[in-house]
Amino acid sequence: MSTGPSFWRGTESGAEIAVAGSVVVKRHRPGTPLTERLALAADHPAFVPPLRSTPLTDADGRPVTLWPRVPVLDPNDAEHPWVEAARLLARLHLSPAPAGLPRHGWAQRLARVRNRAPAELVPLADRLLAQLAARAEPARLVHGDWHLGQLGHWTDGWRLIDIDDVGLGDPAWDLARPAGFWAAGLLPDDDWDAFLDAYRAAGGPAVPRHGDPWPVLDLPARCAVLVAAVHSGGTADALVEACRRMAQ
Repeated sequence: MSTGPSFWRGTESGAEIAVAGSVVVKRHRPGTPLTERLALAADHPAFVPPLRSTPLTDADGRPVTLWPRVPVLDPNDAEHPWVEAARLLARLHLSPAPAGLPRHGWAQRLARVRNRAPAELVPLADRLLAQLAARAEPARLVHGDWHLGQLGHWTDGWRLIDIDDVGLGDPAWDLARPAGFWAAGLLPDDDWDAFLDAYRAAGGPAVPRHGDPWPVLDLPARCAVLVAAVHSGGTADALVEACRRMAQ
């Protein structure tokens, strides 16, 4: 019986994933910088470690990485580990940033989404891209594409998976998805409060320890809502309606 990958599943970012027994094989977007990111994931306790700390190259020249197959959090589960996730992100954001990491991947993600957006949302995407380009950011270590589906269960509990957009920048981007979904009415107040309170209690540097976090989170949250709305293909009415309000 073959132990090779039987099929490839595409991701929203343009990467492809296949499973071969206990191994997850990921074929990344061409040109994705992976050497420093893999080295970080191999050593940092916030990440599920790769099976190889250096990338491979497939026959088409695309970079390939190998990972252990781990249980991944299902965002559709009734209960979510918001407190554990917040502490994990705070731990990452407080870690020293290793040399050689690129910037996080939100600018590229937003540009890809702009090219797929329906005509009514293109002006909003252009405005957010301009605001992102003008944004002065610190150089902290960030995941770059965090949401609940980026949690994998390792031997010591939940850890981060997916290193494609790990890099330097403002840690507020890692709070963008829950912040945006809460603002759009898709995340209950109790979940958002538990996440934000746990992040602050753990010393997370993305938001002030006290007071209104929204001046920091506003732009990342708006970008996250737009990205999610476009990825939904217009089927997530609450997200699309939130985008329309932002575009006014």
